[in-house]
Amino acid sequence: DSGDSVSELREWRPVIYRKCTDTLWLLLFFLFWAGLMFITGYAVMAGAAERLVLGYDSFGNVCGRKNTPVKGAPLSGQDMTNKKYVFFLNSCSLEMPNLKISSVSLCVSSCPQEQLNSLEDLQSFARNNGSCLCVYNLNISSYTLNPKAAELCPTLPVPPSKSFPLFNRCVPQNPECYSKYASVLISMVNEMDVFHRILSGILAGRDTVIGLSVLALAFSFILVLAFRFIRALLVHTLIALVIFGLLFVSGVLWWLYYDYKNDPSTELETEKENVKFLLGYAVFSTIVTVILISLIFVLRKRLQFTVQLFRIVGKIIGRIPFLLFQPLWTFLILIVFWVFWVAVLLSLGTAGTAQTAPGGQVEYRALSGISYMAWYHFVGLIWTSEFILACQQMTIAGAVVTCYFNRNKNIPPPHPVLSSISVLFCYHLGTAVKGSLLITILRIPRIVLLYLYNILKQKESACAKCLFKCCFCWFWCQESCLRYFNQHAYTTTAINGTNFCMSAKDAVFIFAKSSAKLASISCFGDFMLFLGKVFVVCFTVFGGLMAFNYHRELQAWVVPLLLIGFFAYLMSHSFLSVFEVTADAMFLCFAIDMETNDGSAEKPYFVDQELLTFVSQSNKLTEGQRHRSMRPFQDNEDGTELQPM
Repeated sequence: DSGDSVSELREWRPVIYRKCTDTLWLLLFFLFWAGLMFITGYAVMAGAAERLVLGYDSFGNVCGRKNTPVKGAPLSGQDMTNKKYVFFLNSCSLEMPNLKISSVSLCVSSCPQEQLNSLEDLQSFARNNGSCLCVYNLNISSYTLNPKAAELCPTLPVPPSKSFPLFNRCVPQNPECYSKYASVLISMVNEMDVFHRILSGILAGRDTVIGLSVLALAFSFILVLAFRFIRALLVHTLIALVIFGLLFVSGVLWWLYYDYKNDPSTELETEKENVKFLLGYAVFSTIVTVILISLIFVLRKRLQFTVQLFRIVGKIIGRIPFLLFQPLWTFLILIVFWVFWVAVLLSLGTAGTAQTAPGGQVEYRALSGISYMAWYHFVGLIWTSEFILACQQMTIAGAVVTCYFNRNKNIPPPHPVLSSISVLFCYHLGTAVKGSLLITILRIPRIVLLYLYNILKQKESACAKCLFKCCFCWFWCQESCLRYFNQHAYTTTAINGTNFCMSAKDAVFIFAKSSAKLASISCFGDFMLFLGKVFVVCFTVFGGLMAFNYHRELQAWVVPLLLIGFFAYLMSHSFLSVFEVTADAMFLCFAIDMETNDGSAEKPYFVDQELLTFVSQSNKLTEGQRHRSMRPFQDNEDGTELQPM
């Protein structure tokens, strides 16, 4: 009995070890999210994102919304719903000592369109337009009676002004006042932190960002349907559209760069940043265009095999039709998380305490430790996004594995997707956490290097610049390789039920033995899917270029455009990864099938005839004219020839 107990304990030891390690990784993930929840609560309590674009007066009221009172400021806490514009009492002689505008500012419902020369004109303007240009505690009827009206009202004469598009400021139209006002405003915006300027651009173009995200979603869904019912003509059409999109977007980027560079009105730091980013985008787009067109030309003879590959993948998806809806749920979860993340980021960027100054005015002072919270929050974006994508990959891989290793191909297993999701949540969440954390760990050094490069680019030497770029490329290559092996480790986990490290080891061992046979086949399908992602990004970025180009005023719109391109790629990757993960899981199952079975009556293969024929034909094309004495997949030990089931 004792011997049986010891043997049973030895058998259960790997299972207990895997369960404990998965629990520890899950606990680490939950603790990390507890920190994110603390930052969220802190940002909600201390932040006010509306101040970035709506503006606020000297008494702590945000224009265009209802406000809560500030202790020690009697004019705070007013309802400014109908007062959307910031008006300075001394707009013709603004000064900015210590990065603070000296003039008192008010929230008004409209800016004066004509010059006001007296207190009677101010009183008449307030009665006719409902816009009071004097301090709030001065009644309209007292404009001409109160002896302190000259101090509580704007300096006369009040020049005609016009509301500014982004920051909702009343800008004087008098040339002399405008030059003084513009110089102070330019200095203020240029002294703003880049982080805050980017947030301003995101908030100002939020409608465009949402619209372009929906456009990327529509393109991704159309491509999923196209790959499901793929034909040779469709492949050629997609390639033609990708080439056209790449050339067109590159041309538009170079044209915009030339237009911005030769614009004499480029004075603001945000506009100069737009020019720099446009040059980088144009160069990057041109390089990608040349590389992709060259690859398309080299691989043009493989298109027919790509069509056959997607037909086989489509056949598997046809047996599990709910796989096509899996990216939709993933996308919705990602959208909810991204909206939450951006909302917290905006609140965190405006976190500050309201402090009263002499005269009942209010000043906002930034809190210490915000930058560290922002970095922690950024790591949460990467890790959580990768974790959600890892869960999708494991769900798809589990369903494909269940379908592949089913003996009766005509009767698919019941509810493979739901079964895969239940197994994921019960046993494999720790594997998804660990895989996503490894990706995050490799991505963080790249981001830190990029951050340091931007800080030190004015001081570094050519050698240091080359070293930075080499390190950046090295980490990118490592991340790409790890992402590739992660996906196969998830599939191996779905097959064997082992932990992440053991699954990764098994996947590497299997592909090391069959890499020459399967890698060349898989890369063609991955390349075609990558072209689909490029198609979505190209046309989404083109829509963003056309939309953002009409809003140049004080917007760092090139950075939100980069964010749009990143989101478009993630959306297309989330949708098209159904075919990518299905194909990779199918080939991994095929390799394991060849490794563990010999085609005999006792150990028959699970592979069907269509897949076996496709792999054999593709290998013959890869081998070229080289004579092969054996069939492509033949057991090396006993010479047993593979036979289809």
